[in-house]
Amino acid sequence: MKRPTKDQIRELPLYIGLDLLDIQIVENEEDAADALKALENEVCLGFDTESKPIFRKGEVSPGPTLIQLATESKAFLFPTRFPSAVSSAGKILSNSNIKKVGFGLNGDNKELRTKLNINIVNTEDLSVKLKNLAGEKNSIGARAAVAMVLKARLGKGAQKSNWGAYPLKNNQIIYAANDAHSAICIERSLAKD
Repeated sequence: MKRPTKDQIRELPLYIGLDLLDIQIVENEEDAADALKALENEVCLGFDTESKPIFRKGEVSPGPTLIQLATESKAFLFPTRFPSAVSSAGKILSNSNIKKVGFGLNGDNKELRTKLNINIVNTEDLSVKLKNLAGEKNSIGARAAVAMVLKARLGKGAQKSNWGAYPLKNNQIIYAANDAHSAICIERSLAKD
């Protein structure tokens, strides 16, 4: 397994993950209960967060504005502006029976702890796992990992968009869900090998 070049990644077909119909945004108590019911018995979930971008030097991040959790068939987006979303995401993230997989998790975990008081447990950083598998010096990000393992190109169009704005635009919803979705798909694919 070898890290592909940027040119090789550009040649790959676009990663087709979840459709808008497979993505639920948690905004209230009812949504939160549905999300908990759907996720609490999973063994492993794809996980990521998005934060409002910082543009000025010295400006401090307000912390994650969105928490994403995904199975192979569905994603739940938890906007941190809604207390019920933070509470239900916190229950899943602190559940030691569920493994959470994603990329570059140290920053996410620290922000969740310090800004939202969520103590996340049982995580695996796929960027480190793939770095070791490929014998690379540097960790491997989501885009390179999707190319290496799933032979597809992860779209990054909404990456730098304003995650502090609400409601989210459709391209942000798809982008956020597929970041978490691609992580669970990579984990499943690696487990089969």
